[in-house]
Amino acid sequence: MQSLDLDPAFALHRGGKLEVRSTVPVHDADDLSLAYTPGVARVCTAIAGNPDLVNDYTWVSNVVAVVSDGTAVLGLGDIGPAAAMPVMEGKALLFKQFAGVDAVPICIDCTDVDAIVETVVRLAPSFGGINLEDISAPRCFEVEERLRALLDIPVFHDDQHGTAIVVLAALRNAARLTGRSLGDLRAVVAGAGASGVAVSRMLLNAGIGDIAVSDSKGVIHTGREDLNAVKRALARDTNKAGLSGPTEQALAGADVFVGLSGSTVSEQAIAAMAPDSIVFALSNPTPEVDPAVAGRHARVVATGRSDYPNQINNVLAFPGVFRGALDVRATTITENMKVAAADALAAVVGNDLAETYVIPSPFDTRVASAVIAAVARQAREDGVARK
Repeated sequence: MQSLDLDPAFALHRGGKLEVRSTVPVHDADDLSLAYTPGVARVCTAIAGNPDLVNDYTWVSNVVAVVSDGTAVLGLGDIGPAAAMPVMEGKALLFKQFAGVDAVPICIDCTDVDAIVETVVRLAPSFGGINLEDISAPRCFEVEERLRALLDIPVFHDDQHGTAIVVLAALRNAARLTGRSLGDLRAVVAGAGASGVAVSRMLLNAGIGDIAVSDSKGVIHTGREDLNAVKRALARDTNKAGLSGPTEQALAGADVFVGLSGSTVSEQAIAAMAPDSIVFALSNPTPEVDPAVAGRHARVVATGRSDYPNQINNVLAFPGVFRGALDVRATTITENMKVAAADALAAVVGNDLAETYVIPSPFDTRVASAVIAAVARQAREDGVARK
């Protein structure tokens, strides 16, 4: 096993990436009597009488649970809860690094929807928010919907909404660069899993001109009889052009391609898109089309990778979204709050907009503060803030 540490990734992960550190000193008996018994009993009694005080006198209001069942981890698929832990630790690290949010990785050994929901509900009193992560579709939709109904704290499936927020922000800027609005664009989204559905829904709500969504069997439309409930609903709300057939066929004349499927798209299909086309090939580690190849034909190219310009990275969204929601003790994260996050993210680019700069870097220090402020403000406007 020692030889694994020759790989810098293994060396970095040895012993894990997180620790718990105290925020108060315990140097003597007086400190101990305040931090623990008997002083702690006075705090417990006050919270028992007024449960809202838990937000002021414990860490609850600043801590998020990062919950996964390990069934859809990165591009690795169903690798189980133990193998998912390095990713969940990484997620918690990013919460802290980019928005000062404490997060606890929780990988649960159950995949049944009822069991997941029950487990999270029972854990919820210890947390100010729940970040669902890497739960496979279509179960992830039901899990999130039920938890949102049962809990009065933010529940956010990042694979869905984090991706959608960043895609919307980047697409707004790409459209602006090419002198168009979202309403002028026809888009094709390859992938009808968690991120594909959420991106499509968010683009619809934002006013995209038309959008066709495809899965492994081709474009989703109302004439298909092999669709689950989520895809049937999507078929009713998309594809005004009535397209059918494979993804590449739908790309002919399209303005936008968003790849979230892990599939491949040929250079010929990209070349057949409309002038000033926009290609977001977001599958990792291998985009649907090589960015250099796409760049021969598209005006704007984005990927999910950090070694190319225009990285569509969820870390641009989820830390600030949760920080903003926690700061006002929001009961939920509304659609308006997600749109506000996207608009704030897009605005960071400002007048520096260019083909290779439609979305800021995660290390741009303006990102988190802009998203935090926008989300908190919108929570108050939507009436879901308790502070």
